[in-house]
Amino acid sequence: MRVLGILMIVVGFIALAYGGITYTKREKLIDTDPIKVSIDEKKHIPVSPIAGAAALVTGVILVSVPRRQRMA
Repeated sequence: MRVLGILMIVVGFIALAYGGITYTKREKLIDTDPIKVSIDEKKHIPVSPIAGAAALVTGVILVSVPRRQRMA
């Protein structure tokens, strides 16, 4: 659960800081022996600030809640 909490904190922080997640997708247009042409296309996934804050708060809760003790 702690790993999930840390992941949610990171995603929430990125969503609040940048307003979403941006990534680059590379697509091959021509792939023959002497010529190789590809294009880089930037994609943006917008994330609501409310969703980013919710992910951040949920991540903090998951990290701060103590783990269950095992029953013997």
